[in-house]
This record gives sequence, structure tokens and C-alpha cells, in this order.
Amino acid sequence: SILFRLFPLREHGMNWRARPLTCQEIQAFRKSKEVMDRFLRAYKLMLGFYGINLVNEETGELERAENWRERFENLNRFSHNNLRITRILKCLGEMGYEDYQVHLVKFFLTETLVEETLPNVKRSALDYFLFTVRSKEKRRELIHYAWQHFKPQSSFVWGPRDKLQKYR
Repeated sequence: SILFRLFPLREHGMNWRARPLTCQEIQAFRKSKEVMDRFLRAYKLMLGFYGINLVNEETGELERAENWRERFENLNRFSHNNLRITRILKCLGEMGYEDYQVHLVKFFLTETLVEETLPNVKRSALDYFLFTVRSKEKRRELIHYAWQHFKPQSSFVWGPRDKLQKYR
């Protein structure tokens, strides 16, 4: 699959023929402007497929694309997209785009928990997307954000309630 070549990881995925990346390969990729430009183009392409636009390349800020309704319908209908999104999120972390991870996870948390446009993505956003975020501090912020918007709050199982209530 082309997705494995566009978003390689240091772990085995669903394609048993795809060879995991080494740390040396990741470092070489990160030092190559050409590779990183291609990676960013691939990321934007996949975002477009999901109905999302990258608004700011510096920060990773995202917004819905014009065709978001049609693309979100696709996301809701086909759960294999959730595996692909998880792979993209992990790869963003490998390639040094931790801020992009945060924005993409928050985008999906907002669409699933606040806007309620992606009900069939909610479990993946909470079970998998959240935990790809490398920064422990940012991950805590996102878990708190999810907890604030989860209904019913008493059923939230992705963080200890006592810590979530005290979180600042």
C-alpha cells in the first residue's frame, strides 16, 4: 500500500512486507529538505481526502475543508480510515511534527465530542489517536479536553477522574 511508503513507522503495520524504519533512517529523513517537503505534501493530500485543510504549516492548525460533509460521511462509513489516521499520527511524531499530532487529535476530538459529526470515529479518537501524542503534557491537555466534552462525563475511562477534576 502506498500509505506505508508515505507514512513509514518503526513498527510493523498491517502490511507484513513493509519493513519498519530504523532510527538512522528517520534521522536521515528528518535532515533531508526534499523528504520532509514530500512528507508534508503527503500529509496535506491525506488531510484533503478526509475533508480537512492545513491552515498553518508553522503550527499545524487545521480546519474543515469545503467538502467536509461528503468526506466525513466516508470517514463515518469506513472504519479502516481510523487505522490509517493512527498511522499518520504516529508518523508525524517520528518525523518531528509533534505539534501537528496535537492539532489533528484535537480536531478529531472536537468533531466527535463537541460537533458530533464523526460518531463512528469517536472510539478510535479516544482509544488510539489520543495516545499517539508524544508529549506527555500535551496528551494530558487533550485527555482533559476530551473529558470536559465527553457525555456522560461519569463514563469517561481514559484518565483518572480525581486528576481530571484537579487538572489546570
